[in-house]
Amino acid sequence: MNKVLLSPSSFGECGLQPIELLENAGYTVINNPYKRKLTEAEAIELAKDCVGIVAGVEPLTAAVMDALPELKVISRVGVGMDSVDLEHAAKKGIKVLNTPDGPTRGVAELTLAMTFAMLRKIPQADAAMKNKQWKKQTGNLIINKKIGVIGLGRIGRMVAGLFRGIGNPVLGFDLYPDTAWAEQAGVEIADFDTVISQADIITVHVPGNADKSAVIGAKEFEKIKDGAFLVNIARGGVVDEEALYNALTSGKLSSAAVDVYNKEPYDGPLCELDNVILTPHLGSYATEGKLQMEIDAAQNLVDALG
Repeated sequence: MNKVLLSPSSFGECGLQPIELLENAGYTVINNPYKRKLTEAEAIELAKDCVGIVAGVEPLTAAVMDALPELKVISRVGVGMDSVDLEHAAKKGIKVLNTPDGPTRGVAELTLAMTFAMLRKIPQADAAMKNKQWKKQTGNLIINKKIGVIGLGRIGRMVAGLFRGIGNPVLGFDLYPDTAWAEQAGVEIADFDTVISQADIITVHVPGNADKSAVIGAKEFEKIKDGAFLVNIARGGVVDEEALYNALTSGKLSSAAVDVYNKEPYDGPLCELDNVILTPHLGSYATEGKLQMEIDAAQNLVDALG
């Protein structure tokens, strides 16, 4: 009964070390044959007799857990726990772990990359060239742009540090700000409305509201500076997608960059716009960071199973 399910569809593609770690610890590895997000039924089918699951974003609901009597540990590759019924896991004595440090650098660097891509209109220039159009795009410099960072956890702090490193002033908001860190990092702590109204570039790094309502919706967009830029690599729903569409089409925002959506895969109306960069939830998809997350998740599973 030493079987473990590796549910993420791309697990091991960046390196075999996490799989070898599990096998060397005496576990038989069950892979995801579907190469996509598992359904509840598929998770039950594959994880039968498993003592552990190295989890992606498949729904690990009460029904799934109840159908897996041998399950003792769920080890999530990544930070978010939205797909796991934590309350039911606790009732059943199933340990649930994650890898909070793994995606930090990858998401922070993507935030910076998205910002430069928006400012210099790199996707638009690339698309024109591939359509055989020699069309020069006039963008903007990042110098003197005030950066507003919403959420100063691991990722938000690293994002703030990267922008400070290239000389930008940074305004930060957090419900429980680390003022000592902010002073050392040269980040000005401000209230939410001040950050979104004064920043030229807003980047969001919060898990979202408990009631699933948007952190930035129509009312918040009214307060944002005309012509601002917005990056959301946090969670789907943190920025209201309809309000974002309206802000982009009205000219309220110059541009936006989005990596997370209410419904994934995303094929909604934002796909029709030229002034938004859309990526398919790849914040942590950097080889080095992804491999480390998988190693951490495998080690968490081994340690928890003892």
